Amino acid sequence: MHVHVVGADGEAKFWLEPEIEHATSHRLGSHQLTTIEVLIQEHRNELVHAWREHFSG
Repeated sequence: MHVHVVGADGEAKFWLEPEIEHATSHRLGSHQLTTIEVLIQEHRNELVHAWREHFSG
């Protein structure tokens, strides 16, 4: 289970399970990746729920 984060500056992929982990990124700096990871941690339950709903149907 993973999420893709896309913005004007670049993009990244983070695994949500078994734990949050940076998978890949393009054109994003370490500060931006840290900020993204913090947001994913704060919203992990919502992201997992949305992922399961989207892919279970």
